Amino acid sequence: MFDGNALMPTMPPPGSVRPGQQGAPAQVDVPKVAGRRRFIHPRRILAAEAAAAGGATADAAAAAADAPAPDGLDLGAFAEPQKRITEASLLREWTQSEAYLRILDFIQSLNESVRNKKVSDPCPVSEAMTRIIQMLDEVDGWIDQIPPEPTPQRFGNISFRKWALRLKDESVRLTAQVLPQHLAPAATELAAYLAGGFGDGTRIDYGSGHELAFTAWLCCLELLDVFGPDDYQGLVTRVFVRYLDVVRRLQRVYMLEPAGSHGVWGLDDHQFLPYFWGSSQLMDHPRLRPKSITQRDIVSHFSREYLYLACIDYINEVKRGPFHEHSSILYDISGVPAWAKVNSGMLKMYIAEVLQKHPVVQHFLFGRLLPFEPAHAVALPAPPSPVG
Repeated sequence: MFDGNALMPTMPPPGSVRPGQQGAPAQVDVPKVAGRRRFIHPRRILAAEAAAAGGATADAAAAAADAPAPDGLDLGAFAEPQKRITEASLLREWTQSEAYLRILDFIQSLNESVRNKKVSDPCPVSEAMTRIIQMLDEVDGWIDQIPPEPTPQRFGNISFRKWALRLKDESVRLTAQVLPQHLAPAATELAAYLAGGFGDGTRIDYGSGHELAFTAWLCCLELLDVFGPDDYQGLVTRVFVRYLDVVRRLQRVYMLEPAGSHGVWGLDDHQFLPYFWGSSQLMDHPRLRPKSITQRDIVSHFSREYLYLACIDYINEVKRGPFHEHSSILYDISGVPAWAKVNSGMLKMYIAEVLQKHPVVQHFLFGRLLPFEPAHAVALPAPPSPVG
């Protein structure tokens, strides 16, 4: 039987290797996004605007906003999204933008959906989700068709540039395959997020910014009603798990450099969200505790069921030396007594180290679905007046 409470005797106590303020999630503002969904949904906003333009009463327009938008709704023009965070001074505008809140709402919704859920737990798998997994299978197959250059190279294998260029060229087609026919015009806007979700072909690197781009692609699909709340669990345990398989294979085959990594003082060279969602999976686990990550046999045994442990297992595979030396932040976190605390801390750290870091989000793209404009004011309906 695994001894989940034992710590490796050669390791110092968690917390004794804390690298100053780097990675500390303290003093981070987490915007309140719960309950915003029906007010920010772009298709429903369009439906309400269309109803109002047609002479509908205020109540009728509000009802249109509260109902799923009809498939025949004219979505208007879509265009390739553009970069807007061109300098660090624009970070404040970014954190007050509609795109920022939509992304945060999406990742927190997915976080709640996998609470205490294993990867293998049953969940609905929609047709759109199946098409995404097939798309990921296809791009995974390109790795076999584009083998790495055999000659030694110092910074990544240049064959990845061919793979990334093929993804860019095919991104509109791949996105269109996922979208229903009536949403085909949106493929141009969404494709840019997909193309940026697997690494940079010029720098031959991959990091949390690329992970964010793929998450934004999924978020846009959800904003278009391709997915709904019933799909959230599967988006993590089916789609994102398959995505991780692909990007980890890209990292190994083409030796992708970590993009913007803090090295030993960073959480992970490449990923972040699997730790957030993975800690939610483990929230009330009867045996596994944060300190269980220090036991290789436990990590290996449970890695296929929990994203957090799968990340640790991958680190154990690709890195050498004592864990507390090459992954000091993760080791420090292992001293936290409860997964709930880890989960809330991961969200704060994600905001601080990814969403509010200019070197990461300077590459983020903004369009109609994820606009840079200030967030809409949320005006909740007034409660009915008491009778009598």
